[in-house]
Order: sequence, then C-alpha cells, then structure tokens
Amino acid sequence: MTGDLLLDVRNVSVTFDGFRAINNLSLSLRPGEMRAIVGPNGAGKTTMMDIITGKTRPDTGTARFQGHDLTRLDEPAIARLGIGRKFQKPTVFEALSVTENLLLSLKGIRSPFAMLMARQSARERERIAHLLQLTRLQDMADQPAGGMSHGQKQWLEIGMLMGQEPDLLLVDEPVAGMTDAETMATADLLREINRTRSVVVVEHDMDFVRALGVGVTVLHEGAVLAEGTLDEISADPRVIEVYLGR
Repeated sequence: MTGDLLLDVRNVSVTFDGFRAINNLSLSLRPGEMRAIVGPNGAGKTTMMDIITGKTRPDTGTARFQGHDLTRLDEPAIARLGIGRKFQKPTVFEALSVTENLLLSLKGIRSPFAMLMARQSARERERIAHLLQLTRLQDMADQPAGGMSHGQKQWLEIGMLMGQEPDLLLVDEPVAGMTDAETMATADLLREINRTRSVVVVEHDMDFVRALGVGVTVLHEGAVLAEGTLDEISADPRVIEVYLGR
C-alpha cells in the first residue's frame, strides 16, 4: 500500500533534448529500508536522484515522500522535508576543523559566523560527539578537514548530512576512489546509519554492494530492469547482458 511507503516514484519519465533519460520508472522504498541502485552509465541513476531531490522535474508521473508531492517542491523545501543527498565528490570546508564542519551542518543553526563564534550548547556538543563517533573521526575532531584522506572526507560529509537529521539519505558512489579498507568501513557506516534512517546508495562497486547486504535495483535505459538480492540480479541473463557482462 502507498501509505506504508516512505518514497513512492510512479511512472516517471523525463526527456532532455529528445533523449528519454527516465522511461516510465517506478520505484518505492519502505521506512527503514536501504536499497542499492546499480546499472550502466547512462541508465538514469543520477536523473532519478535529481527528480527525488527536486533538481529535475519529471515530464510525467508522480514522486511522493511521506505523502508529499515532490514534483511541486523546490530543492530547499525537499531538503527540509527530510531528504539528504550526498554527491560523489565530497564538499567539505577544508580550512575548518572536523568539529566545525559538523557544527555548521547541524539542523537549526542560523548564522554560520555567529555559530563559530558562540559557545556550543550542551545539545550541540552531544550531537557533535555522536556524529564523530558515527563517522569514526573522533581522533581527527580538531584537525583541518583539508588534511584528511579522500575516504575520511567522504565520511565527514556523510556526518554533515546526518547533522541535518534526514529521514532518507541518498548517497552517490560513496566508495569511488577509496581503498579496500575504507570501502568496507563505509559499508559499516551506512549499515549503522540504516538502523535509524532509510538509505538509497547508487554504486558500481559490487563488492561494496555485497557488503551492504541489501536489496538491489538495476536501472537500464531509464527504467527498472530487475530487482532482488545481489545473487538474484547477478544470475539474471538480462542484467548480465547489459551490465555485469561488460
């Protein structure tokens, strides 16, 4: 039933300059679910996230989040509803410390300059401590973000998104460029987040998807080609032909 769904995308299509990027796409997510989205380049993965976050308006179809019609809202309004998006390339404030980056991200902070000059409240200190623990960055709390590894910057940005207290986290290729150890640590981090939040992960790294241990949706030519466990979709001849066999 639609009422039981956190996210419900129905029969959505988008055309750019004659190219149909999304073709009658339907996708749903239950509260508390984590889903991996895979597929070849050009399959529509980024456009799908653009629609959910209000960056792109569909030509046809509906997209609803907790009952709200996303196609009628702009990006800031959708973010306030509780959808957080992490792009592939991390964007952190490199001259600020890890703690200052997290403090800037906290929901409810009004003025960045006033925030950095003011004393932290007990509630803010508690939230920062939680985010540092969640992202495994306690030992780097006072260090400038610019000196961190690529993987650590990715974790910091995920922590900054969590500071906004989203109900749904959209994460785009979080482990691109990471070491194997960082990749597995990121899987642990997202599983931890999934204990209290719903998560959609767009990813190419199948070892990472396997480590997540979640349901997988395969997109191809702007539509859902297959859904199931990683083992199920890996054995699907259509998926092998258009994606895994390449």
